[in-house]
Amino acid sequence: MKEPAAHGMEGCDALRFTQSTLESGLSLEEAARRLERYGENRIAVRPGTPAWMRLARQFSAPLVLVLIGAALITGFLKEWVDAVVILLVVVVNALVGFFQESKAESALEALMNMVVGEAWVRRDGRKIKVPSTGLVPGDIVLLAGGDRVPADIRLLETKGLQVDESALTGESVPVHKRPEPLGADTVLADRVNMAYAGSLVTAGSGAGVVWATGDHTETGRLAFLIAEASDLTTPLTRKIAKFSGMLLWVILGLAAVLFAYGVLVRQGSPVEMLMASVALAVGVIPEGLPAAITIVLAIGVSRMARRQAIIRKLPAVETLGCTTVICSDKTGTLTQNMMTVRVIHAGGETFRVTGGGYDPEGAVHDRHGVTLSSLDEAPALKECLRAGMLCNDSSLIADDGGRWSIAGDPTEGAMIVSGEKAGLRHAEVHAAAPRIDMIPFDSGHMFRATLHDHAEGRWIYKVGALERLLERCSQMLDARGEAVPLDAEAVRETANGFAAEGLRVIACARRDARDVTEDLGHHHVSAGLVFLGMQGMIDPPREEAVAAVAKCQEAGIQVKMITGDHAVTAGAIARQIGLRGAERVPVVTGRELDTVEDEDLPALAERTVVFARVAPEQKLRLVRALQGLGHIVAMTGDGVNDGPALKQADIGIAMGISGTDVAKGAASMVLTDDNFATIAAAVEEGRGVFDNLTKFLVWTLPVSVGFALILLTSVLLGLTLPTLPVHLLWVNLTTAILLGLMLVFEPPEADLMKRPPREQKRPVFDRTLFMRTGFVSLIMLAGAYSVFFFELGRPGAERIAEARTAVVNTVVAVAAAYLVNCRSLRRSVFTQGFLTNPPMLLGIGLTLLFQLVFTYAPFMNHFLHTAPLEAEVWLRIGGIAVIAFVLVELEKKVRGAP
Repeated sequence: MKEPAAHGMEGCDALRFTQSTLESGLSLEEAARRLERYGENRIAVRPGTPAWMRLARQFSAPLVLVLIGAALITGFLKEWVDAVVILLVVVVNALVGFFQESKAESALEALMNMVVGEAWVRRDGRKIKVPSTGLVPGDIVLLAGGDRVPADIRLLETKGLQVDESALTGESVPVHKRPEPLGADTVLADRVNMAYAGSLVTAGSGAGVVWATGDHTETGRLAFLIAEASDLTTPLTRKIAKFSGMLLWVILGLAAVLFAYGVLVRQGSPVEMLMASVALAVGVIPEGLPAAITIVLAIGVSRMARRQAIIRKLPAVETLGCTTVICSDKTGTLTQNMMTVRVIHAGGETFRVTGGGYDPEGAVHDRHGVTLSSLDEAPALKECLRAGMLCNDSSLIADDGGRWSIAGDPTEGAMIVSGEKAGLRHAEVHAAAPRIDMIPFDSGHMFRATLHDHAEGRWIYKVGALERLLERCSQMLDARGEAVPLDAEAVRETANGFAAEGLRVIACARRDARDVTEDLGHHHVSAGLVFLGMQGMIDPPREEAVAAVAKCQEAGIQVKMITGDHAVTAGAIARQIGLRGAERVPVVTGRELDTVEDEDLPALAERTVVFARVAPEQKLRLVRALQGLGHIVAMTGDGVNDGPALKQADIGIAMGISGTDVAKGAASMVLTDDNFATIAAAVEEGRGVFDNLTKFLVWTLPVSVGFALILLTSVLLGLTLPTLPVHLLWVNLTTAILLGLMLVFEPPEADLMKRPPREQKRPVFDRTLFMRTGFVSLIMLAGAYSVFFFELGRPGAERIAEARTAVVNTVVAVAAAYLVNCRSLRRSVFTQGFLTNPPMLLGIGLTLLFQLVFTYAPFMNHFLHTAPLEAEVWLRIGGIAVIAFVLVELEKKVRGAP
């Protein structure tokens, strides 16, 4: 059914449009016809990418294609062991990527499960319970406390109805619903005459007509947005793809030059030159790179799991490490999602309340900061707190772990906690003044009133919106607890100051009720009240979030708040948390965003720090606008409304405790402790991941290229081969595993979080690292030939085998020395400490052991054409390695950090 802004229609018009009646609802026959027409009230699961296509995609990267080619080539050369090893690396990496990607469709299933249940409806004038999947437009649904709203409903009747829409809109407190029509341009969070599928009824009751079901609900629309949000490649995969493409052409070019020169110039055998060219190509290919990427990301995942973050997609750790903007939801992410009283104004004096969340441990301080030892010192304050406790249907409960929570309305819960912190006890207060009658809260009147008997007589307590109470009051309690004429202007001035801090103000009043003998009515609380005071409350920021935001901003990351909450509240929280620019840049609301053209949005998104009253599609627009400026965007959130933006962002971060299944399904990472501070740790971990991958690349290429140059120069110059192709394969396979992969265990460098985010356009290999690759390759080339010619010059029949063995050991020794250099690409390796990477020491030790086997084992001498070396040869090899190490350290100091 077409949706013509239900919230803008009168209730009778909504019934007329849906061809239904409030008293009778639909007939059973009509409901069946509409069910056939509109389908079940469930969110359709859109078909995802077929499994075979997801698997095939894993083999399409250039580097993987190069490795597949390498496996075919080594197979053609009958190097079956090498071919199998390379293929295993390819298959393992493909399977890891395939299984990780298979989880991407879980968000849609979570959305579908949210609305499956039962609902009370009127059909044929009778109240019956039906499966929520059987609801159709026009059904009259009856709602009560604890119900999950089964469809999008235009409310027609409400009685104290409150609905928790935080998962959908970001509103931190339940919304008071009323049936009156609203303006057609009213944003989603302000549509108080609508109840949306998936939200939860916290109090009161109501009835309404079903306006939309299944995919046509707001929740269904979110499912569509999640499905439409594109899954982006990560900075790591983009850079590796670019690097792999470049490497592919370099490898093919070198092999072609070697083959052409050997055949055409040196008149060599085409078959021999083909084998030499293939050996050269295989030697240059960094077979360990895919394994290194997987291992370093897996290590990042393991470390993050120990720090309360679960990674759903391996590249997410690295992506977060190069994030330039974090778009954070407010409620439950930056804040505690616990309404907390911060200030109380009573008796003409303002008191500050300390202590966090729902924990009743805390204190109340006067304007001088002195803790009140007894409420008898402040009788007006005591009466204000007692009113908040008595005019209240919520309760404070503790679980087995000693964690406190509220059963009921968060606002009422906050007033219970403030009383407990001041020394009152909820149970004792209620026992001393039992309730006789009440007027429930109604969003039209904006107050609640209760009638109580106690030792001092009979009293009515009234709690609600300040303006509604103030106009009914004629007196107020002074500091001594005596009734004096009301100074309304002074009260309003104080309340405005609270509002400027983002506090929600709840006023308390009372009147003598000894004349009330009948049921409590509105006329009993319409005049003659005594103003007791007001309590200012807010959902406070997490203490750890303040430090985490500061750490992220120090690391050059912009932190922006995108929330569905009110602008004043969002701005106040942003200032308290310390968002940079929050004090000078105005908050932009969702309504203002609607007026901004797409071409103007990127500039607005860049300069604005806080966005309030934002709808889900607007969050998507903002994320896309920031990505259009070249930002790597991380989006945090915990609600259904965050799902589309979480999936669209380069990395989505969901809250594990308070987060909905939808948010977790759409995210790349889930914080199990809902702690924003974990994000700062993830940023550091992510930067460490990319740092270690870069170190691996900077190490592996000179080793491969250096050895390849030895083979290439010998062919070009017509010299005796210093090494055989089989030697090149040996070095390539053993050093990549035993040496290169040890760099992935390198701990983060000390200055990692003081560096700005990496520029997206900066290649994995910049000019400095390219020059270093060439420098180390030349050192390796010179060292190898010096050892080769020296050994050839010595007398002996087996000198060629000994010389080649010495060359291989020289290359490995230089590789091991250079591995230590690569522990830091920016600073001297001596700043890293020698025992901070035990796996590297183990790898170097195992490499030495393998080279001894390579040199002295008879079977290796036979199959690989090696020969034992004398002790003095090892001294020359060690000397070359030390020289290479010193030269690279000097080059780092002269050239500077890359």
